[in-house]
Formats: sequence, C-alpha cells, structure tokens
Amino acid sequence: MNIINVQYNQTGKSQLTDNNGMREMQQRAYAANQSQYILLKSPPASGKSRALMFIGLEKLKNQNIKKVIVAVPERSIAKSFSANKLSLQGFHSDWEPNERFNLCSPGGESRKVEAFKEFMRLEDEKILICTHSTLRFAFDKIGSESFNNCLLAIDEFHHVSADYENKLGELLRDIMRNTNAHIIAMTGSYFRGDSIPVLMPEDEIKFTKVTYNYYEQLDGYKYMKSLGIGFHFYQEKYIGALKYVLDLNKKTIIHIPSVNSGESTKEKLREVDQIFDIIGTVEHIDAENNIFHLRTADGRLLKVADLVNDDPMLRSKTINYLRNINNIEDIDIILALGMAKEGFDWPYCEHALTIGYRGSLTEIIQIIGRCTRDSMNKEHAQFTNLIAEPDAESDEITNSVNNILKAITASLLMEEVLAPKFKFNPKINKLEHQDEHTINIKGLNGDLTDNVKNIIMNDLTDLKARILQDSEISKALPGNVPAETINKVMIPKIIREVYPELDEEENTTLSEYIVAQTVLNTSSISQVGNKKFIQLADKFINVDELDIDLIMSVNPFQNAFEVLSKSLTPKVFKAIQQCIRALKIKMTDDEAVYLWPKINEFVRITGKQPNIDSLDPAERRMAEAIIYLKQLKLNATNAQK
Repeated sequence: MNIINVQYNQTGKSQLTDNNGMREMQQRAYAANQSQYILLKSPPASGKSRALMFIGLEKLKNQNIKKVIVAVPERSIAKSFSANKLSLQGFHSDWEPNERFNLCSPGGESRKVEAFKEFMRLEDEKILICTHSTLRFAFDKIGSESFNNCLLAIDEFHHVSADYENKLGELLRDIMRNTNAHIIAMTGSYFRGDSIPVLMPEDEIKFTKVTYNYYEQLDGYKYMKSLGIGFHFYQEKYIGALKYVLDLNKKTIIHIPSVNSGESTKEKLREVDQIFDIIGTVEHIDAENNIFHLRTADGRLLKVADLVNDDPMLRSKTINYLRNINNIEDIDIILALGMAKEGFDWPYCEHALTIGYRGSLTEIIQIIGRCTRDSMNKEHAQFTNLIAEPDAESDEITNSVNNILKAITASLLMEEVLAPKFKFNPKINKLEHQDEHTINIKGLNGDLTDNVKNIIMNDLTDLKARILQDSEISKALPGNVPAETINKVMIPKIIREVYPELDEEENTTLSEYIVAQTVLNTSSISQVGNKKFIQLADKFINVDELDIDLIMSVNPFQNAFEVLSKSLTPKVFKAIQQCIRALKIKMTDDEAVYLWPKINEFVRITGKQPNIDSLDPAERRMAEAIIYLKQLKLNATNAQK
C-alpha cells in the first residue's frame, strides 16, 4: 500500500544548465556568493557539491578567501568533490584540488592532522578535503584563528548540533565568533533525528538560506515521473514477507534491520543467506570485487553486493567496486546494514526496500534519496518500508504501536517534502483569482512580519519535522486528543520553543499556516461542475468557502492514520486503539487554561459536567482538564499546609 504516490511533470528544468554550466539549484546558490554564511538546503542529486565549487572558486578569486576546506561525514563522499574542469562549460576557473590534500584516504588521524597543518602553512595550496572527524582533530591542534580568510564548507550539515556536547557544533560556533571565516553549510535534510536544533537561533539568523526543495528537483527531471512511498506489514519473520515486496526486475537496495531491533533475527549473515535464497542460486562469486552472481528462477543472472558482511577486506573490495559503477548492468541488488544511505550514489536504483522502522526522519529521507536520482532506466522510483505487524497477544505491542505512529509521522513529512505544495492566500473577496495550486482562505492573516515570512519560505518543513518528532504529538496522532488542543495548544507550544523570539500574534499566524498546509495537502479535492470541493475530515467543503476557523477545527494528522490503518486487520487495529488509550498524553497547564472557558460554556449550554466516558473526544478532554485542575488545586493546598 502506497501512502504517497506523487506524479511529476518531467519538465527537465532542474537538469538544464546556463552558460556557466550551472543547473537551476546551483544558480540559486551562486546568487548568494557574497554572503559570509550560506545555508544550502537541497535534496540528493541536485548538485550541492558542484554548487560549492562555483561559490568556493568565486570567493578564492574575488573575495579575499585564501583557502577552501571541505568537510564530509565519511570518506566515500569525498568523490563528489574531485577535480572538475568547470571552465569547459563557461565558468571562470577550474576546481583542482591537490590529491595530496585529499585526506579522505586510508590512514590514521595523526598523519592526516599533520597534513592539514601543512596545508594551512602552504600559501599556494588552495583546496583541502577531509572528514568531519579529521576537521575536529585538526581544529584541536591549530585553533580557530588559523581559519581566518578561509572558506569552511560542511557537507551533510545535519551532523552538526546546537547541543554543547556536539564537537562539530562547538567547532562551528568557535569559528563564527572568533574569526572572519566564511561558511557554507550543505544538507539534504536539515533536521536531526534527535530533535536537537542544528543551530541556535542567534547563530542561524546570520546565515543566508538557499532552499531548493524535493518537488522542484524531481519535477524537473527528464526521465523519472513518479515516486511511491509505501508501508507493508508482516507477521512473524520478515523473510517470509520479503518475497512479496521484492521485485527482482528492479534495481534495489535492501536495508536489513539493525541487530538491536525487534525485527532482526540477531544473525545478520544468516539473514543475508536467506535473502540470497529468495533471489536465486549463487552461481559464481567475483572474488576480485566480492560480487555474487545469482541465477533467478526465471533464468536471469543478477549481480548482488553484500555490504552486511563487515569483514574489512571483503567490504573494501565491494565498496571499491560500487564506487566505480558506470553501467546499468554492473549491479542489480545491494544488501546493506548501516551503509548505502547518506551520500551513496547509485543513479540506477529504482527501489529502496527497508526492513524495520527507522527512528530518524533524517535517515528515512536519506534512504529515499538513494532511489530518487534521475536515470534513463526508470520512470518510477519506490520506497518500501516493511514493518512488523503488532501482535495483539504480545507484551511488545506498545513498541510496535509506537513504530506505527512513527511511520505515520514519516509519511506526513514525506508528503510535505515530496508532494506539490498549495499556496495559501488570505481571502479578500469572492472575485479573487484562484489558480490550480492556490487556495484562498478566509480569515488567514496576510499581514506577515519578516520573521514569519522567512520561516514560511525557508523553514516550514523543518518546523513540521520538529513538531512531528515531539513525543506528545506522536501520541495525539490517532485522534484521541481534540483537534483544537493540537492546533491551538500543542503546536504553538513547540513553535514557542523553537522560535522564542516570535510574539504571540506571530506564533498564532505560523500555527495557522502549519495546520492549513498539513490539512489541505493531505486532503483530496474533487470537481463538481465548475466548483471544487475539498474533503476535511468527514465533510466536503466548497473551496470558495474555506475559512481558517474551519481548518483549525480539523486534526491535521488524522488522515494519515486512517490511510495507514486500512492495511491492518480489525483485530490488530482494535489492539492498537486499546494501546493508544493507554498512551494518552498528560495534561499541561497551558491546555487546562485554554480549556477552562470551554468547560464553563459547556456547563452553561448542557447544564451538566463533561463526561469522561463521552464518545466526543472534546468532551472527554474537558472532563480530564477538570480532574487535572482539581489535582493541581489539591497539590497547591497540600503545599501550603
């Protein structure tokens, strides 16, 4: 079952180059080259590494920058920053790093730190490439002042964190505060899986943000025209279900579960053998490259790479082979555990098949990015997540339900990232023009401050990821919390934590935009005659009559839960509902204060107290608020005694 199936228009726009050899995203990034700090948020395969080359060479030539230092999270990614004759396509300079100062090579950190120090001393050397780790060790030896008049480029910037125990984040703060260095931060997924911000607000505001979203990238491809994201559930062991979701006619990366997860058998090499049995019979092993040739039941010969076996010699052979793939016939299936994700380049990949839920939204986006490269061999790319179905009789059902709720949040975020966005306008009058992708909403605040405009333009997806990763929100997803509580208490509270500089009016406006985008982007629109109707919860509303109060009365996450639940059996779904009731969120002071006038109004109209066993979730929540407030009062009285 695909929760998301996005169609793209194959415009080719994201692949076209100008007279400098720059693609659309690179032009957008290069336009910001005068900025000291640049934050580039752009998906895999959009050309971030080359964008850095253009900006770095411009700064070396015209902005008094003496050296460019590129830091990547792992050695294999350094290939993206190899020499490039950009002048052949019209640019003023070539990217020509000295291989001697490509420190993403085998060897110990002590030798690499010495090479780093030597590079900083040599005036004629301009470009160094190293890992995040080498950068940290070198920084400890040479200090921040050495980075004056340098450009520091940090690839996969989400590895940085505002947490003061994060060494890369500490290094970055030190350089920003004590040097005149320029910084380019690049990432395809700006949010971290642990919900800790990448940068503190006072640091982030210094960056010029360049955003190029997934939809722009994929809609501008030449070959790929659709992307599906699906979740499939299995019982007992995943091996038994794998044959139903593994299409041997598609170029596939299979990510098997971590040995620490419930989905793992704890015997990863045996799992590989069992997957081999599903694919076919091993007919030949290319010992030079550690590539397995398997004969399928229909007689085809498939080449399979095993990145699960962590024998250093075997893995090194496999990685070297995969780094040099040039033809579609070179590999058919890759088995991986903890590898072939971030920065891994296999354009021919059509299917990313992941077993077991991945707890980090960043990791999911990185895995999906492995199959979304444009290539002549595919019109459709597919991400499939094979997840254990909750066992209603098992003591582990709580963990299984939590995984399903996380899968829902992942699907919501993917829909935000990968599907076309509606544009929202405040509705002034009935005659206002409304095109296919614009919805006019009565009561939506159109008088946006610069702060709110900037967040809506550049950071709305990141903010939504932060909201979806909140533990209280994930428990509220299935509808056991009134929509108004989610939209007017819980979401504003998170925004307050992420953007403490916003005043209450700005917070309210931003909350409304978040909810409107989520509700409308997950709703279906149908045409009846010359009118359009949108389904909000169980109602069909004329698009011309949409208002923000109506939208704010809808649970923005309900649709995704309902779609996902359709693939479960009634017995399992009932067990999930029972488990969810046990996970119900605790009341907060903010919510209780918000509900108090509603409780009074309820009593005035009905002449009775809200019932804790009511079928109406809003009434139940008011009853819980009364209990909470009574307990609060009791605690205060006891404290005074």
